[in-house]
Amino acid sequence: MNVRGRALHPSRTGPRTGLVARGAAPVRRARPGVRPPAVTGGRRVRGQDVGRRLGAAEVGAELGERATLVQFSSAFCQPCRATRRTLAEVAGMVDGVAHVEIDAEAHLDLVRTLRVRRTPTVLVLDADGAVVRRAAGQPRKADVIAALGDAVRD
Repeated sequence: MNVRGRALHPSRTGPRTGLVARGAAPVRRARPGVRPPAVTGGRRVRGQDVGRRLGAAEVGAELGERATLVQFSSAFCQPCRATRRTLAEVAGMVDGVAHVEIDAEAHLDLVRTLRVRRTPTVLVLDADGAVVRRAAGQPRKADVIAALGDAVRD
């Protein structure tokens, strides 16, 4: 209803105008410029991964001399393909960094242990195999390089 008691035209209600028709459920909005953590990608390691180390046997390949980018993916995952290209490119740019891709469906025990909830999920390991950073979703190249800064020790 408007000020005069008349019903608003449907095109004048909804999320774009900030008006909600009477009886409709409230619209929850994110703050401008803020994306949810799962979309933004890189986040610091929280409780479950603190002190967690992965070895070559768990990963299924040799770890990098300086760091390892571990990607959990699945066959039907479109963003996993772009993530594979991004991680391979970054691993090729930085000496001593390896990229390992793990099929989440074939390694369900590891997926459950690490609490991987979606693909792609990327773990950044330091030279000792300790999980330093974790990201869910397709990361940007700049975010991967920044995460490697936490893992690579000179």
